[in-house]
Amino acid sequence: MLNILCCVKQVPDVNQMRMDPETGSLIRAGVPSMLNPQDSNALSAALKIKETYGGQVTVISMGPPAAEAVLRECLAVGADKAVLISDKAFGNADTLATSYTIRSAAETLGHFDLIFCGKETLDGATGQMGAQLAQRFDAAFVSSALLIKELDQDKGSLIVDRELEDGVETLEVRMPVVFTMEKTNYPTRIPNLKGKLAAKKAQISLISSMDIPELDR
Repeated sequence: MLNILCCVKQVPDVNQMRMDPETGSLIRAGVPSMLNPQDSNALSAALKIKETYGGQVTVISMGPPAAEAVLRECLAVGADKAVLISDKAFGNADTLATSYTIRSAAETLGHFDLIFCGKETLDGATGQMGAQLAQRFDAAFVSSALLIKELDQDKGSLIVDRELEDGVETLEVRMPVVFTMEKTNYPTRIPNLKGKLAAKKAQISLISSMDIPELDR
């Protein structure tokens, strides 16, 4: 059975953020949060693989306790498990610390064949997480993936189209693989009532710094 991980993040709704006229910085206080839009496309791709080839999708997020809300959104559209990495020790982590912590936490859950994440987040927009996760997981990396066309579980390989500036590149890659996804073929999924009700009751696993063996603190 395929073991699939999807990394998601809770971000502020930038459409409702204001600029401080004196400091020139964004005012985040009082701004509602949401699931990072490009992460929702990554989740859609992960769920499509599950529906086509079987497997289990685990969503993982690093953030404050309030980030549980976006994990429940993911469960509502079909994710099987949800994990929240939350601890004051992780506050103000940069992308290097975040990718290290996500990989360290994921290792406590088992081995993952496919790892999905968005191209970038609304609040950071660095676009660094996918490449860093691939290195952390010692996995192949396909950025700007347009379409996963074929998956051969016996061979442990996939055929995938990747968007380039001047066209489309078709690759064959071996698992484990980290993908950053384009939204073209994987639109955001809308939960139904049954999914919403089930997600409200679902258990979300919490991982703190003390739950990760040998974490570099």
